[in-house]
Amino acid sequence: MLSPKRTKFRKQHRGRMRGVASKGNKIAFGQFALQAQDCGWVTARQIEASRRAMTRYIKRGGQIWIRIFPDKPVTMRPAETRMGSGKGNPEFWVAVVKPGRILFEMGGEDITEETAKEAMRLAQYKLPVKTKFISIDKNPEVVSHEKTKNTKSSQEEVKQ
Repeated sequence: MLSPKRTKFRKQHRGRMRGVASKGNKIAFGQFALQAQDCGWVTARQIEASRRAMTRYIKRGGQIWIRIFPDKPVTMRPAETRMGSGKGNPEFWVAVVKPGRILFEMGGEDITEETAKEAMRLAQYKLPVKTKFISIDKNPEVVSHEKTKNTKSSQEEVKQ
């Protein structure tokens, strides 16, 4: 499971989850991705369970990128403990997820949109946040080629 090698402080405040993700909200590595729709904590166990579900479905054919990391410790007190005596010990690690954050990416020559969608669907069931499947445009070269045509024609119009 994922966890930091070392941290500056053992315990953290719980914090707030307000706003939308400003970083990590665009597809950077693969062609297909799973994007969070609401906020929440995703534990290291849930990330690992999702990863295993996707890997098993694609039979190690493509490549999977995990875009979140559990770097926040969550503390818990022992059961039936009286009030006081300080904060509990860190029990597990969570990643704070905001709406718009990319959780997983998938890519490779072997991966079709159908297989990626089904693998991401299996991963969705393991996660506590609502998510959606997104993909990038298949032919970015065609789009850029059309843009160059438009700019050339507009330059010719300016010359005339």
